[in-house]
Amino acid sequence: MNINYKIEHRNLIVELYGELDHHIASEVREEIDMAIDQNSIKNVIFDFKNMNFMDSSGVGVVIGRYKKVSKTGGKVIAVNLNKHVKRIFELSGMNKIIEVYNNREEALSSL
Repeated sequence: MNINYKIEHRNLIVELYGELDHHIASEVREEIDMAIDQNSIKNVIFDFKNMNFMDSSGVGVVIGRYKKVSKTGGKVIAVNLNKHVKRIFELSGMNKIIEVYNNREEALSSL
């Protein structure tokens, strides 16, 4: 699992590569939270373009960041969902609370 971060204004874009599972979830959670806190981030955009697997621990990472930023009026958005990740969003109900867009440009223009 590799993670890249990009900050545009007060939006943290998190690019995930590989698998987001219980082996890496706590490290990912800590890195994202540190980036949020150190940069006064309002919104988090998860880019799943290069993800090939996510389990319930990955769901926890996304939901936890949703809870964190929503306390301050922020949003969590997901973009570039592949079939597997889209299915996880539907089964977990995340698609009801996390906005989903086709790409980053759509997501950023919605903020």
